[in-house]
Amino acid sequence: MAFWLVLWQCASMLLAQPLLLVSPLSVLRRLAVIWLEAGFWQTLAFSFFRIVAGFLLAFVLGVLLAVLAGRLRAAEVLLRPLMATVKSVPVASFIIISLIWLTAARLSIFISFLMVLPIIYSNVLQGIKSTDARMLEMAQLYKVPWRRRLLYIYMPQVRPFLLSACSVALGISWKSGIAAEVIGIPNGSIGEMLYESKVYFKTADLFAWTVVIILASLLFEKLFLRLLRAVFARLEKI
Repeated sequence: MAFWLVLWQCASMLLAQPLLLVSPLSVLRRLAVIWLEAGFWQTLAFSFFRIVAGFLLAFVLGVLLAVLAGRLRAAEVLLRPLMATVKSVPVASFIIISLIWLTAARLSIFISFLMVLPIIYSNVLQGIKSTDARMLEMAQLYKVPWRRRLLYIYMPQVRPFLLSACSVALGISWKSGIAAEVIGIPNGSIGEMLYESKVYFKTADLFAWTVVIILASLLFEKLFLRLLRAVFARLEKI
């Protein structure tokens, strides 16, 4: 990281055009004061809770749909074209279409949800499908209750798939959610701050808010994955 920061600083000095490439020192100075400005925490909370809400909705629904598809072949067949479409269509198209139906304030929730859903669904379904068929046959032969099958056969198999999916989906939820805000420009959002930084050529603010997004995304990712691992560990002890 130190190497890339030094390289960034050198490039900024050689270019000598702060409007095009601001130096990391300038961004750091802006970060030191931006969180003290009026409305900073309200803006961060506005985007944070909406993007997190979209992710959590997709997480819950994605797991439930994957379980349904894993048990019913018809459900998997019906959901396959829907998930393929969501994964293939550019996020910008969904944002513009969604603006017809939704207010700008709710846009980041829906777009985050939409981008995360197929990731969670496909990974959990793959985990269910990769479960050892012989273990399932043995469980059926000895009439093992569904609760025990879930805890001791499916859970260990699905766990790495779900953790990997969440690690990828968390970053995508922030990227897509902020992109939706930049296009929809809801009042009091981080997307609005980024848009204004571009309009008024505030390059330092643009980079500073980008750093804020990265830090918020990483913080939530660490907390959520740690909580998810703790839940799995707790279930294994039951």
